[in-house]
Amino acid sequence: MFPLRDENPTELVPFVTLFLIATNVLVWIVVQGAGVGEPFLESLCAYGTIPGEVTGRIPAGTSIPLGPSAGCRVGGLSFSTVVTSMFLHGSWMHLIGNMWFLWVFGNNIEDSTGHARYLVFYLLCGALAAGAHMASAPGSAIPTVGASGAISGIMGAYLILYPRVRVLTLFFFVIFIRVFPIPAWVMLAWWFVLQVLSGSTTAGSGGGVAFWAHVGGFVAGVVLIKLFAKPILTRAKREGRVVTRSELGRFGGW
Repeated sequence: MFPLRDENPTELVPFVTLFLIATNVLVWIVVQGAGVGEPFLESLCAYGTIPGEVTGRIPAGTSIPLGPSAGCRVGGLSFSTVVTSMFLHGSWMHLIGNMWFLWVFGNNIEDSTGHARYLVFYLLCGALAAGAHMASAPGSAIPTVGASGAISGIMGAYLILYPRVRVLTLFFFVIFIRVFPIPAWVMLAWWFVLQVLSGSTTAGSGGGVAFWAHVGGFVAGVVLIKLFAKPILTRAKREGRVVTRSELGRFGGW
């Protein structure tokens, strides 16, 4: 199943969601060289999260191979990469898929929290997702990159706030391809179960997708969204009405 769009109109211009998408694309092209050559490998080494480096399981100065003729020298504890890795990707498809999910679900969460809270929520979910991945593979020497942990938090938040909203979803199985509107909770619950099953059957220190980061981010979104969502905004969306400036002024906060 692949979400195409939801039937959940927004009231606020999603400035932060657009900013995050633009930043991810810019980093991919400028910093990572669009996935080509030395800039790409250097970005993984410098800004990707290497679990064994953050946890101290890999001694400083250890050289980690990234390819047939490329390596990365671990420099000791580096917590900043937990944030920088959220803006890196491994391929064009990795980037496009993440940005699509961010747009489909993120604009409504920003609509329900306000801009500043949404940015903090996004970064916090991404950091907790990275923590979940490191807990599953504390000694891994493989750089982890991608916005999917933070976006998983957005999806978890959507499950809590708008479970009954219909999402136009693309179904494909061999030659069967159809688009159906299904409740968000069905699509999101299916996605979450798939991540748990995939993580349970994949070696934590192996390459590929960081499934436990997805699980951790999703759970973080489910747990934290009530602390970040503005009740006046979510109530108005469920009632299908626009929040007035005076109402927002009376609510206050950031």
